[in-house]
Amino acid sequence: MPVATPAQYRAMLDAAQKGGYAYPAINVTSLPTINGALRAFAESKSDGIIQVSTGGGQFASGTSVKDMALGAIVLAEATHRLAERYDILVALHTDHCHPSKVDPFLKPLLAATAARRAEGKGNLFNSHMFDGSELPLEENMRISKELHQQCAELDIILEVEAGVVGGEEDGHDTSGLPADKLYTTPEDMLTVYETLNGIGRFMFAATFGNVHGAYKPGAVKLKPTILRDGQKAVTDKYGDSAEMDLVFHGGSGSLLEEIRETLGYGVIKMNIDTDTQYAFSRPIADHMMKHYDGVLKIDGEVGDKKIYDPRSYLKKAEEGLCARLKTACDDLLSTGKTIFGTV
Repeated sequence: MPVATPAQYRAMLDAAQKGGYAYPAINVTSLPTINGALRAFAESKSDGIIQVSTGGGQFASGTSVKDMALGAIVLAEATHRLAERYDILVALHTDHCHPSKVDPFLKPLLAATAARRAEGKGNLFNSHMFDGSELPLEENMRISKELHQQCAELDIILEVEAGVVGGEEDGHDTSGLPADKLYTTPEDMLTVYETLNGIGRFMFAATFGNVHGAYKPGAVKLKPTILRDGQKAVTDKYGDSAEMDLVFHGGSGSLLEEIRETLGYGVIKMNIDTDTQYAFSRPIADHMMKHYDGVLKIDGEVGDKKIYDPRSYLKKAEEGLCARLKTACDDLLSTGKTIFGTV
C-alpha cells in the first residue's frame, strides 16, 4: 500500500482518538531506518508515522549538499516507493520546523506537494510541524495560522506547539529555560483551538514537562494532567467535538503508566527518536567490538570484507530499530489495529 492518502490519514487519526491509542512517529535519516520502521509497523500490524527533521533532511542530502528540503524529499519519495510492499498504512510527517527554517525547509516541501498535485499525484507529506514555541504565543499563532491555511489548501495537516519541550534536538537547545516554560496552560490550549479551528484539521504538541534526549526512568517530571485540564477547558467551552489531536514529544525515559495516561487525554501521536537512534547504533557497536580484527586491517593483514561490508552491520542496525519500534507500538496500544483495507 502506498503512503496514506489525506482521507486515510484522517481516518487513522480518528481511529486512534476513538480507540484510545496512539501512533509511534519515528524520525528517519536513511534507507535502513525507513526499512526498519516499515518492517516494525508491518510485523506489529500497526499503522504508523514516519517523519523527517530539518537535521535529518540535511544529513540525507549529503555532507557536501546539506539541503534539508532536498534530503526530506528524497526520504519521502523513497518511503512512498517502499511502503507499497507492506499491508499497513503509514503517513509522512516533518518534525520540529522552527521559524528560521520555514523558508528553507517547510515552504519548499509545500511547493513539492503542490507540484505533485498539479501532476495528478498524491501529496508528498501528509502533515508538517511548525514549532513556534520560541516565540511569544501571539506571534506563534499568527505564523501558525498562515501556515495552517497554506497546508489546508493542499489537504495537509499542520502540527503546532505552544509551550517548550526541554533539552536539545538538531542543534535547538532549550535546556536553559525556566521550568514553567515546559508546561502548556489551559489558556494556551484555548488560544490554539480558537486560532486554528475552522481552517482545517490540526495537531497540537502541548507540553507537560517533556524533554528531548535520554533519561533514566523517573528523571523527567511529566504532568499528564495538564493535557486533561487543557482539553477540558476547550470542551467545556466548545463541546466534546472540540477535543484536540494531541502529540507527545520527548517521550524517552517516560514511565509506561505515564505514556498510557496520556492516551486517555487525546494523545494520538508520540514522537520516538532518541530510543530508536540507540537501538540502531547499539548493534553496530556490538559488531565492531566483536569483529575488531575483521573490520580493521591489523598488523599488515587484510581484514575480512564480509565483516567490514556496511551491509553486514546495517542489517543488524535495522533489526535493532525494528525491535524497539515494535515495543513502542505495544506501549501505545497500536499493535494489531491497522485500518489497512478498511478505508
